[in-house]
Amino acid sequence: MTQPTDIRRVSALAEPFRVLDAYCCIGGGTKGYKRGIPGVHVTGVDHEMQPDYCGDAFHQGDAIEYIRAHGHEFDFIHASPPCQGEGAPTKGTNAARNTAIGRTYPRLIAPTRAALEATGRPYVIENVPGSEVRKDIRLCGEQFGLGVLMHRYFELGGWTTAQPAHPRHRGYVRGCRHGVWRDGPYVAAYRKGGGKATVAEIRAAKGIDWSTDHFRLREALPPAYTEWIGRAFLASARLEIAA
Repeated sequence: MTQPTDIRRVSALAEPFRVLDAYCCIGGGTKGYKRGIPGVHVTGVDHEMQPDYCGDAFHQGDAIEYIRAHGHEFDFIHASPPCQGEGAPTKGTNAARNTAIGRTYPRLIAPTRAALEATGRPYVIENVPGSEVRKDIRLCGEQFGLGVLMHRYFELGGWTTAQPAHPRHRGYVRGCRHGVWRDGPYVAAYRKGGGKATVAEIRAAKGIDWSTDHFRLREALPPAYTEWIGRAFLASARLEIAA
């Protein structure tokens, strides 16, 4: 893939390896990088205060502005722009209703990408199916034995890795849909009611044990995803250095 800005490779993987987690929420992505990259230091940035954030440093403010001002200071940047305006329900099923009541959502993938490319640093942008991220990698909870499916796509900037195998799902997501109740090995970690997951169930299903905030737990990325991304990036960087 090509980049409008020359992406500078991380040389010799110096410690501490500095990662920026933009739109970090409570740090589901942060925790994965801390598990997957030895000697990592992770800074989170979010427009809301995040008292449960699990990283090494936190900045409350606009993520895009922070990337523009400080992104070049990091070795790798992860960004998870808000997904509420990106998924199929917002663009399709709920589009007319949202228009009627004047509900809008920010569309931040394109400006986030532009800010990331300008840093010259390798990066990843994560978002939901139906979003505008390039579909370089797709991850699913079943790949990691989790209790959620939660398919997510990852756009890779300045590096590449192979798509991991996607195993067959073991059954339904538990809950009531269209008046029909189904049991299954996965929980629905979004909204409430209709058999949706409790705080305890989301914590267990996603592998998040440092927060009890239902809303933020629902929003958080399972750490297993970014642990995999972090390890994959290190492998690609080491191969390039060896070459």
